Amino acid sequence: MNGIIFSVKRYSIHDGPGIRVTFFLKGCPLACRWCHNPEGISPEPEEVIQVNRVGDKEFSKKEVAGKHLTISEMMTIIEKERVFIERSGGGVTFSGGEPLMQPDFLMEALRACREKGFHTAVDTSGFASPENLKKIISLTDLFLFDLKHLDPKKHLLYTGVSNELIISNLGVIIESGKEIMIRIPVIPGINDDPSHLDSLIAFINNMKAARIRMINLLPYHKAGLAKYRKFGRENMIGSVEQPTSERMKEIKKLFSETGIKIKIGG
Repeated sequence: MNGIIFSVKRYSIHDGPGIRVTFFLKGCPLACRWCHNPEGISPEPEEVIQVNRVGDKEFSKKEVAGKHLTISEMMTIIEKERVFIERSGGGVTFSGGEPLMQPDFLMEALRACREKGFHTAVDTSGFASPENLKKIISLTDLFLFDLKHLDPKKHLLYTGVSNELIISNLGVIIESGKEIMIRIPVIPGINDDPSHLDSLIAFINNMKAARIRMINLLPYHKAGLAKYRKFGRENMIGSVEQPTSERMKEIKKLFSETGIKIKIGG
């Protein structure tokens, strides 16, 4: 059993509690205009040309985004970080892309981590078949769940898919009693208008989910734009500016009425 991974992040402190190892799985069914990991969209390894400039000279080399990783190789990586994970109350996170695009590998990876006593987290868009989601629920300690837009038509416009399945799957996770961290990307001009923010707050309040441990407000950033050129992808978001720190603090204050811990950033 092996999966296709495009990045492994050791000593991660933004993908769940404590110090973690985060595996980024290739493949994503969404096409978010603000995506900052375009190398995670294709489900297959991709060969790209990296061009570096030194003065007037250019140097190019081939790179491959994505490699096959066995469960055994994955566990070897994790075991090397065990002391940091255990001392910090951390664990292992599977992100992407969308990790549920590789459901069998994800299930076996989660099982292997649990058998070795590691806390497990899955960072998901929620856009996956309910059958695949149910396969991993019992093996997952924490879900990092994205809420991008509540309006189905706008969600379709900006991500390429409707949010109906996503909202339904969120309900499944809530019913399971698993811990959840809600992650909300803040994209100026797309989902940060007052009416939508009010709708998000009301939606979260109505969930009455005692297991929501935190809401992460993730400010849009332009870090992914250079990757778009590298992978030959079109910049679909245009000239959207990053939200200011003052604006993020305003939004944080609005969400504080939920009574849930709010954090700016991951």
